[in-house]
Amino acid sequence: QKTHLKSICLQYLLLNSHCFCLLKNGMGLIIFFLCAYVPKTEAGHCKWAEVLKDLERIKTSKDIDVSLYTANADEDEECQELVMRCFFLETEVIIQECRIKNCSKTQDVWNIWKNGNESFEKNKLTSTKSEKCKECEEYEEKNFTEFVQNFEKVIQRDCK
Repeated sequence: QKTHLKSICLQYLLLNSHCFCLLKNGMGLIIFFLCAYVPKTEAGHCKWAEVLKDLERIKTSKDIDVSLYTANADEDEECQELVMRCFFLETEVIIQECRIKNCSKTQDVWNIWKNGNESFEKNKLTSTKSEKCKECEEYEEKNFTEFVQNFEKVIQRDCK
């Protein structure tokens, strides 16, 4: 839909040799605002979308049986980045478990870890430790299912 809209925008702009003519009629204004809006919606795409897809694939796995430090989905906003880092660190534990047990979802878990780290590097995320933020090891250990559920909630909260 966005690609189609961009195509319409481009065609409309090319057909009208004078850009200021766009602003003279109602349709021109609508096209102008739509063209201005499209790039923002693409830029607003959740940086964790790929991770969410992989979490969806692994959450029903029967061959991953680990206890993991699991941050709470409702942690303070100030701690959000540290919470995300904690979840991605714990995926390393799942990767090790999958290597030992030869899990069917090893590639999906690897993708979560890889995409998470790429996103952290790309966005140059740097948090300072607040007194109210916990270290990863301070969270309660929970089973794999609860870990994935909380991970999804944290990502969805971050993507709003």
